[in-house]
Amino acid sequence: MKSEQNGDSHPQDLCGKLVVQIQSSQMVALWSLRTSVVSAVIVLALSGCGGGGSAAPPATNPPPQPGGFQPGVFQPSSNFKDLCANPRPGALFPDSQGTTEDENSWLRSWSNELYLWYAEISDQNPASFGTPEYFDLMKTFASTSSGADKDKFHFTIPTDEWIALSQAGESAGYGSNFVILAPAPPREVVVAYTEPSTPASNLGLLRGAQILEADGVDVATTSQVNVLNTALFPSAGETHDFVVQDVGSATTRAITMTSQIIPIDPVNVVRVEATPTGPVGYLSFTDHIATAEQALIDAVETLQAAAITDLVLDLRYNLGGFLDIANELAYMIAGPAAAGGEVFDEIEFSNKHPTFNPVTGDVLTPDLFHTTTQGFSAPPGNPLPALNLNRLYVLTGPNTCSASEAIMNGLRGINLEVNLIGEGTCGKPYGFYAFDNCGTTYFSIQFKGVNAKGFGDYTDGFTPNGVGEQLPGCQVADDFEHALGDPLEARFAAALQYREDASCIVTTTSAISSLSINKGSGEGAIARRQRPGAVKQ
Repeated sequence: MKSEQNGDSHPQDLCGKLVVQIQSSQMVALWSLRTSVVSAVIVLALSGCGGGGSAAPPATNPPPQPGGFQPGVFQPSSNFKDLCANPRPGALFPDSQGTTEDENSWLRSWSNELYLWYAEISDQNPASFGTPEYFDLMKTFASTSSGADKDKFHFTIPTDEWIALSQAGESAGYGSNFVILAPAPPREVVVAYTEPSTPASNLGLLRGAQILEADGVDVATTSQVNVLNTALFPSAGETHDFVVQDVGSATTRAITMTSQIIPIDPVNVVRVEATPTGPVGYLSFTDHIATAEQALIDAVETLQAAAITDLVLDLRYNLGGFLDIANELAYMIAGPAAAGGEVFDEIEFSNKHPTFNPVTGDVLTPDLFHTTTQGFSAPPGNPLPALNLNRLYVLTGPNTCSASEAIMNGLRGINLEVNLIGEGTCGKPYGFYAFDNCGTTYFSIQFKGVNAKGFGDYTDGFTPNGVGEQLPGCQVADDFEHALGDPLEARFAAALQYREDASCIVTTTSAISSLSINKGSGEGAIARRQRPGAVKQ
């Protein structure tokens, strides 16, 4: 899915406009954002881009029309754009002095113009709320047939943090990616995986380690949730103390970590497993960020050289990202015979916009599978390698979201067999453009994605069993006793077994079902910070 503005579809140019001009739109993506540690798996949703651009003079805003709030009457959002209660200093920003009411009035009109379910927003007086509280009201509060929230993907990120995460693939933290298995007492927090050469990996804090104490408070029982959130989801340069228990250890140990800006390795394990029926590739893919493009190409070329006969794609912790990255990977899995010239996905906006993309002005047409690089981190226009597979095994969980789900949906649209091993996915067939206003980047659902068959109704997720869109496969809990890519790890082992005879093995490890949460619910729950802090889209 390309984001084209003023005839320019290059993602670096679009992000340059966010950095320098701070214009209204960003690259489209069905994304699920990760935390400020980039690593906590509690969970959101995003879009993104690259870098570049040039400076531009501040925008000039027409004055708001007189009359104040009138329910059901909306001025153009441009009347309020960049009118800020606290304008950012400097020539790079288009901010002008305004009020909180101006910022809220922009949110109100912008939501009415672009929000997918605009008719389900309860119109509220923008003068009556602070801006964070007002944004929280600019959504539907309806539920799906399963009782889940219809819109689980409504959030904000400070613009400077969003730029660092989406463009450079960096975020503040220790390099340890946490899974919160139980957000309320008795809580349980474990390490899902660790980025290499980081404070966490240097201290041997690896997959499966339990976090028992943070800054002197007991993780399981404390009522001091702010202490836990601050320690688990730090800004760069913070030092915090922990007591942890490693997998297989009967004792605990104390560690001290100082957070830093962590580069994300989006393709962290690539290996080939020999089996009696041919070599099977394993690829752990954790983030659809710009740097993933070249990393995925390198991984596919490695697997291609090994002549793999099947692929196990591990998306259990992949919250999403650039939809174009998902499109490229889907093509590299299927190859030109199956995907060349075929539709990967098509986006649908609200009934206000049946023909044209309201952000770019382009005519709405289906997006075909990409056969060449898009220029995120690889030179644009180069042919993509291909594995030419006719089936795929995907390791999933509740943090498999957005662009990750789009891979599966896009491949199912061209009749490629997709098998799920793990748990149900998050259920996000939606996306948005990122909009900056006054230093905050807003994410609000603006479109729905469907595949070549017109299917996109998986708001309760894809699942191998249970509620949601059912796919063939096995229900298998996450196994924190083995490393990702270890053939003894429960989900990978189950995928190998299912590939052999379509049976589901029973694991004997102390595997635990992972739990993703949007924010704390109830007394003593660990709450999501209003930043890429705890983790849904």
